[in-house]
Amino acid sequence: MPAQTIAGWLAAARVAARQPPAQARLPLQVAGQVVGSVAEGVLDMVAPALEGGHRLHRAAGGWHLDGPATAGLNAIAAVLRTRGQCGPWRNEQLAVPNAQGEVIATVERGAVRVLGIATRAVHLVGLAPDGRMWVQLRSRTKPNNPGMWDTLMGGMVAAVDTLDQALARETWEEAGLATADLADVAQGGHVLFSRPSREGGGIGYMVERIDWFRATVPAGMEPANQDGEVERFELLGLDEVQQRVARSEFTQEAGLVIGAYLDSTTAGA
Repeated sequence: MPAQTIAGWLAAARVAARQPPAQARLPLQVAGQVVGSVAEGVLDMVAPALEGGHRLHRAAGGWHLDGPATAGLNAIAAVLRTRGQCGPWRNEQLAVPNAQGEVIATVERGAVRVLGIATRAVHLVGLAPDGRMWVQLRSRTKPNNPGMWDTLMGGMVAAVDTLDQALARETWEEAGLATADLADVAQGGHVLFSRPSREGGGIGYMVERIDWFRATVPAGMEPANQDGEVERFELLGLDEVQQRVARSEFTQEAGLVIGAYLDSTTAGA
């Protein structure tokens, strides 16, 4: 496939990955620090429904949550879930950073997009010794991007994880591989996203940093899914990977990570 085909897809995907909100959003402050944003009108019905003494009020052009940050944010998430304005509920806590990147609270994963809270994810580009790439077909029952192709591993960084811990945990859960058994594990770079999200009925906003790694899966070792979220794995030549990316068969996140990996190999040539 001509190089400009994959280049064209990547150029369009990079533009699509950095988009303004689809509707007006108001800052969300916790303990006086901005941690996210919410679409106009979303929290007007949530504030009166909060229980447990949490106070959510609108002032000075935004929403302010007073009191214990983690408990209050999770109380908001619970009300959003009851109102059908939440993403898929995972019973998983993600870190809530302030504008300086300092973690000041945690919140249920299903609420982060609706609340415009910045998240972190990790991807692994897994290569065979001959240079082919291991890729996964996402389960058709996954709530996001079911049945699409992905890197060997892609997952969120939970609140309890360091980046290395998230890499190890997700690589085992999705691919049944211990990072200690892989060769040449190295961090390659990162990809940034800021774009409207369909979660909560289209009122979400995705703000995310994906840190991606590369590694070699030794000969004779094959990935095997452990958590039911992967339908199968395939080992593809780089030309085939690029063709599938260009046909939008990969998730946008995976396609951009693969593009970043290919750029890094070109730069190092």
